This record gives sequence, structure tokens and C-alpha cells, in this order.
Amino acid sequence: MNEIKLTQYSHGAGCGCKIAPAVLDKILHSDFKAEAFPKLLVGNESKDDAAVYELDNGTCIISTTDFFMPVVDDAFTFGKIASVNAISDVYAMGGSPVMALAILGWPVDKLPADLAQRVLDGAREACNEANIPLAGGHSIDSPEPIFGLAVTGTVTKENLKKNNTARPGNLLYLTKPIGVGIITTAQKRGLALADDVERAIQTMSQLNSVGAEISKYKFVTAMTDITGFGLLGHLVEVCEGSGVSAEISYSAVPLIENLSYYTSRMIYPDNTMRNWQSYDKKVNGIGAESLLTLCDPQTNGGLLIGVEAASQQEFEYAMTSFGFVLKPIGKLSESKTDYVINIV
Repeated sequence: MNEIKLTQYSHGAGCGCKIAPAVLDKILHSDFKAEAFPKLLVGNESKDDAAVYELDNGTCIISTTDFFMPVVDDAFTFGKIASVNAISDVYAMGGSPVMALAILGWPVDKLPADLAQRVLDGAREACNEANIPLAGGHSIDSPEPIFGLAVTGTVTKENLKKNNTARPGNLLYLTKPIGVGIITTAQKRGLALADDVERAIQTMSQLNSVGAEISKYKFVTAMTDITGFGLLGHLVEVCEGSGVSAEISYSAVPLIENLSYYTSRMIYPDNTMRNWQSYDKKVNGIGAESLLTLCDPQTNGGLLIGVEAASQQEFEYAMTSFGFVLKPIGKLSESKTDYVINIV
């Protein structure tokens, strides 16, 4: 089993498997007249990270699912990363996970069942770290290996964070460096350096549990996690949903160490260009390197957080208590130009 490289059995990798934003918009568009559900606080309309339904006691149920093809070669690590990635959608809403169900697709004629068991063990470790049970699931025989979770969580209504509630004047923060899509693509092609792969794995394996901690702060106005659409794609969703525009300081955006080794060699996932084609007319100031990094599909990327500028010092101090040293990567303003995002 140790000689089997899972990434060689799939055409995509991690959240790079996601359908491009422009194509997804066409898929989700419908003229079907659905019944209104007043207690459904977050649904498809806001392109948020999870669905949220309000109960009668002020508590809200968060429901989400996420799954993809192998982003790393090791089965245990694949299972853990896929699980942490799915759980992060709950944290991105400001909530706490309660339980998870496994989603497994496995090519039983190509890969041994023992390897799938290792994937599930990786999921069990991720759920243990999140202090939730892996309570069941469903499996199918599929042409390529697929794994993920359906996760249920809870949040109080007053602490719920959305991606469409940012306001002009807010500062933007990012809790993880970007670039894992580039490094995992290099790994799939046999071109990645071992230390860089390890750094990417550590980033992808880290729970975004800080989202549940900072949801109590009223000066945190909006939140989402960065995944397959890249930083620009998810920021476009925040801006368009909130009716604002963003200015990003590229030099302030955290990048995974040694990322220029790969960008200078033009190593990037196919979805990078598909992402860019979906929102190129909405972005001004893109450069040769920033296109590859800001459009890079992330797997379990960091939280993108909108914060009231007057509370900058309080927010940054609070984040240090959770192990983060953060500075703003940009700011939001009233939408007055043809561009949703300006990069400076």
C-alpha cells in the first residue's frame, strides 16, 4: 500500500476539482418557483459556505457537505485533509461542529479496500481533533477515489457569520497562507520539493476552529473560507453579496514559503485559469505572479474575515491568544467602480 500514489488515480486534486464559478452559476440557475422557508437563514442565494436553519430556541443548525479526489498520495493524510476541509465550512459560519457522516467513492477494481480503511482512519483522527463523532456514512464503487464528509453543526443566531454581511470600511484578514494548489499540482507531476509538500500538508490539515471562537465578536462582520475558487473568487462572492468593492495589497497577502520556486516555473493547477476566466472582468491590477497565486484553488484554506476598522487593535490582539499574528491584507469600500476588486 505504501507504494500506491493516490493522486495518480484521479484527474483532479482536492478543491481544485470544483466546477469553475461561471459554470456553477449556470448549473444553479433555475426558474423553478421554490417554496419560501422563513427559518432558512442561509441557502443557495448567497453562495455561502453552509446552509443554516433557525430553530425555535435561538439556536441554528448548520448543514454542509464537501468531498473531492485525492490531494495527496498518502491515504490517511487524504482522509484527514478531506475531513478537516468539510468541517471548516461550519467554522466559517461561526459555528461548532456536532457530528459528521462519511462520503466514500472507491474504485474497488483498482485500489485495495485496506487503503480505503486508511482514508477513514484519517477522517476519524480529524473528527477526534474537532471533538465530534464520525457517526456513519455512505459508500459507492466509483471510477476514481473520492472522499469527504457531511457535517452538522450549531451556532446561536446572534453569532452567525455570513459572507454577504461585510461593510464599507472593513479591513480584510486571512488566517492561512495561500498556494497549496500550486504545490499539490507540483507533487502530482513529481516536481515538488519534500519540505514544501510537508508545509502544504500542515496547512491543509489545520482546523479552522478559530472561526467558532471569533464569532462572538460583533466587530467581525463577515467570514468565509478560501477553497476551490481561490482568494479572488471567494472575495468576489463577499463583495458582490455585500454590495462593496475591495482593495487588496498583494505584498500583504501571505504566501506559502518557497512558492515562487513553482510560479517562476509556471506550475499551477488547471483550475487556476478556469477560475480567472470566471471573474477576470471584475478584477483590476492582476499581474503575472498574482494571477497564479490569487486564483490558486485552495484545499481547506484559511478564513477570510471582515473586521470593523475601529476594532483593528482589539481583533489583532484577540487573534494572538488563538496563536495567530495577523495584519490586514486589504480593505472594503463602497462599490463605485467597474471593478469589484482592485489589486495594488
